[in-house]
Amino acid sequence: MVDPRAPARKLLVMSFARFAGGFWRGESSRMATWLTIGLAAGLVCKLLVDVGMNRWSRWFFDALERHDAGAASLAAFAFPLLILCIAAVGVWIIRARETLQVRWREWCASRLLERWVGGQRFYRMRMARGGLANPEYRISDDVRMATEPLADFAIGLFTAVLTASTFVVILWTVGGDLDLTWGGAPVHVPAFMVVGALVYGIAVSAFMPVVGGKLSVAAAAKNEAEARFRFEMIRMRENAEAIVLTQGETHALRRLAATNAGLAGAWMRVVAQHARITWLTNGNSAMAPVFPLVLAAPKYLAGDLTLGEVMQLASAFVQVQIAVAWLVDNYSRLAEWFASAGRVVELIDALDSSDADNHDGRPLIERAVSADGSVVLDNLRLSRPSGEIVLARADLCFSPGDRICVSGAAGVGKSALLRAIAGLWLWGEGAIQVPGGRAIAYVAAHPFLPAGRLLDALSFPDGLDAQPGAPCMRALTACGAGHLADRLDDVEAWEHVLSASEKQRVALARLIVTQPRLVLLDDAFSCFGAGEQIALFDLLAHQLPQAILITTGGAAGLADLHSRRLVLERNAAGDIHLTERGADVLPAVVSA
Repeated sequence: MVDPRAPARKLLVMSFARFAGGFWRGESSRMATWLTIGLAAGLVCKLLVDVGMNRWSRWFFDALERHDAGAASLAAFAFPLLILCIAAVGVWIIRARETLQVRWREWCASRLLERWVGGQRFYRMRMARGGLANPEYRISDDVRMATEPLADFAIGLFTAVLTASTFVVILWTVGGDLDLTWGGAPVHVPAFMVVGALVYGIAVSAFMPVVGGKLSVAAAAKNEAEARFRFEMIRMRENAEAIVLTQGETHALRRLAATNAGLAGAWMRVVAQHARITWLTNGNSAMAPVFPLVLAAPKYLAGDLTLGEVMQLASAFVQVQIAVAWLVDNYSRLAEWFASAGRVVELIDALDSSDADNHDGRPLIERAVSADGSVVLDNLRLSRPSGEIVLARADLCFSPGDRICVSGAAGVGKSALLRAIAGLWLWGEGAIQVPGGRAIAYVAAHPFLPAGRLLDALSFPDGLDAQPGAPCMRALTACGAGHLADRLDDVEAWEHVLSASEKQRVALARLIVTQPRLVLLDDAFSCFGAGEQIALFDLLAHQLPQAILITTGGAAGLADLHSRRLVLERNAAGDIHLTERGADVLPAVVSA
């Protein structure tokens, strides 16, 4: 019967091969090729050593059967040299294999990271409806579980072909044909040991999909549950303060316990599948060494085979059986691979579908660089991911040095407008022109401070040592955080070490240090009193004289420091108008 999952699996393998096969192309191809050649050479050497071990077995046991002490002693003295060769070849293969796996995983993870971070896809995927769950787990763990087994599978397949080809010849030449009587009639079985090995291996392999066919589905569900459990714990740690302040530990524990229970259930389904497979694998492990002895016993008892030849045939039979029954020994890992590779391919598809030129077929906001450093909103229309209209139309121009206050009731779209200008709001149409380069700074109510040195946090996102220490000290002092000036070289998780107001002062000091040409202050002064809000905004206005400052939120007196004021207001019909100091400059309508 044809497996209905075969087309999907074939497509999955092809998709993963197109992505991961890039390791053998481009800049990494030289390293990948040499690692592959080195590994293949090690496997060939292993085969030669295995053949030597097989021949040694015949030599030693024949000497025992003849009671030839000299030959047995010579074989015993040769054995340590053979063991040394086996160990050396094993080290060679392990080093080549694991180096290939590590470098391949590194390459795949790097390509995914570049695509995930590039083009703000990590943000777009989080904001999109039905966004892909746990991309971080897919990049870290699923890439590992999709590359490491695949390298082992390739090694196993390569070894199986070489082993089967070599040891089938030994079975054929040493075992010969078998003549016996069945029901009074003579029966001639040519190459009977070869026939027995192939029939045995194929029979065992054929049973494996029947016994463990549901393992790949169970493994995929288990991986997803692992990722969900890890995400819940990380989320709890990142929101620890809020949970403690609201005495929400019990609720958080219940949620974690439920997630953990779901993970345990997913694992138990995998355990059940492993148990089913173990019936076959353990039975095969016990049967494989004995079966060739039973096959060879008639010829040995008839005097057609020596004891050494029987042991040589048994060893060769096991090698052929291992090669033929490769699927049996690797079915569990193959199922795990399909699960992990499928999650990696899902991530690749999600990254591709998150690109700006393919967003549900709807028009998208066009972005361009303004020639004079101004901000231009040209026929801008904003909508939500669901398609609901947020802003029907906006035509505005802000010049260098403008200070714009955007006010309005909660939920009318102030943050959406600022995010659209910053390039964070993706849904809508029209055009936005902004200053080029890294000239845009966005400061929210809860700013992001990267872990590391405080000096690097003040230079973010320009990188390490982008700014000298003296200007950073002056900026911190000016923003009321002078007590942190002597901690520029301290390495901390500043987002958790500093208080809310300290983090905001550092974020404002960063504006003075990096001198952006467009500053979007989205409720950035909410943690300060009215007097401090006015003082800090006045400081920014003087320190960034040519920058465009756009502000939302803040005390009532803060709006008086701005040169322009935009107000979002809801009318009786539930629509929202955007006006400038009471004059209708934008008759456009904003939907609730």
